Amino acid sequence: MAEATAAGRVARTRRHRRRHRDRAGYLFILPWVLGFLIFTAGPMIASLVLSFTDYSMIRPPTGVGTANYRELLSDPRVMKSLSNTFVYAAMFVPLGTVVALALALLLHRVGRAAGFFRTAFYLPVMTPAVAAGAMFLLLLNGQQGLVNKVLSFVGIAGPNWTTDPNWLKPSLAIVSLWSLGGAVVIYLAALQGVPRQLHEAAQLDGAGPIRRFFVITLPMISGAVFFTVITHTIAAMQMFDQAYTMFYGPQQKANASDESLVYMVYLFQNAFQYFHMGFASAMAWLLFVIIVVITVVQVKVGNHFVYYEGGEPK
Repeated sequence: MAEATAAGRVARTRRHRRRHRDRAGYLFILPWVLGFLIFTAGPMIASLVLSFTDYSMIRPPTGVGTANYRELLSDPRVMKSLSNTFVYAAMFVPLGTVVALALALLLHRVGRAAGFFRTAFYLPVMTPAVAAGAMFLLLLNGQQGLVNKVLSFVGIAGPNWTTDPNWLKPSLAIVSLWSLGGAVVIYLAALQGVPRQLHEAAQLDGAGPIRRFFVITLPMISGAVFFTVITHTIAAMQMFDQAYTMFYGPQQKANASDESLVYMVYLFQNAFQYFHMGFASAMAWLLFVIIVVITVVQVKVGNHFVYYEGGEPK
């Protein structure tokens, strides 16, 4: 009887400690949950409701059913901005992945100074995108820009980066490389986790550095590459700050071209310049669906090529 009583007390003590631990855990995540509900889930639900209304922020919203979504399909600027965004993403994601991986490989070989260069490469991420856009607007000026002046020293006539319709999206992709510091740090961490014994064994078998990179290094860091490709794609589809600063600021608005109109800029114009909040909300949900579809496709395809801890793709 005494043993049963003691066992009951132990069980009650364990349950009490578990409840106390659970309450502490809930209290720790409560700020995040409140922030998510107030600043993410709440606005998303509100925008979904507004997407079925005609709302100008001056008059109360009135229901219009699916009229905003039908207008999306008939508005040529929606399709043009979406096309421009896809082209920009197709340029930036592969270029950004290659450049970030190349920088990480260089840092991996630096040795003791890697910490300094890692910080230096990451600092641009902390720079406001508007400031970076204004800086590159000066650097890429077709007549007086530093980039074209440097190119002229080697006999290359630089293009009009920010006014030539053929160079608007490539220039935006180049500017976006400024903020690759996060991907560089991720790749560097992945490279440092590649077992050195694998390289040594392959080198003894006569494999050169290029073959070792494609046979050993790239498969071992494929998870990091997979992650950054997805995040870069999502970021590219939501490009706004630098595009708006470079092509739609007070000084550039008169020369703005539909070739530089990315989706988020047109969404912003509808929401805060034309005050078509219902239509802008429908645009936001269209973009959300597109990003979800692209991400699902990337995950399905990428899982066949990514090597996980077991050493085999899923």
